[in-house]
Amino acid sequence: MAVEVAVIRRRFTRQEYHRMAEVGILGEDDRVELIGGEIVQMSPIGRRHAAFVDNLNQLLVTGLSGRAIVSVQDPVVLTEDTELQPDMKVLRRREVSYKLREAHPEDVLLLIEVADSSLAYDRTTKLQLYAEARIPEYWIVDCDAETVEVHRNPNANGYRDVSRAAGAATLRLQAFPDIEPLLLQIFA
Repeated sequence: MAVEVAVIRRRFTRQEYHRMAEVGILGEDDRVELIGGEIVQMSPIGRRHAAFVDNLNQLLVTGLSGRAIVSVQDPVVLTEDTELQPDMKVLRRREVSYKLREAHPEDVLLLIEVADSSLAYDRTTKLQLYAEARIPEYWIVDCDAETVEVHRNPNANGYRDVSRAAGAATLRLQAFPDIEPLLLQIFA
């Protein structure tokens, strides 16, 4: 007769996660995130993914210079056991320097995930985490379809307002309506 043993998972805090990196358990080239206390491996970055991130970066940095901070593949703290690395984020300028305190949900104006092989994950797990954290605007850039899903007005179940831009459409940032990147520029 086999005896079933309960499996107990050891969850990590952000502090423990960072300590693992400091002592070399996690290397600087490891593509991982901390989600609900679990260390999750991220998808590798492909050529199209990198190109679309670069295009978005150029468009946003140019348009938001001096008004907001555009950050590429840097962490955002959602809770004490969840720290994600979105492909891009637009942060509000604040009095306390980001070198003294990491970006938290109240600092975020827009998060962008560029999805090559991670589309389903970005539409489910990441979307839910961002909505629960009350991130006001979340874009999913679909590399294959060359479309952008825009999610706004978060609630406990996701986002109330969802739209999709395709073709020669123009996007408008909710926090900066004068910034209107063209999809043709993103997917060039």
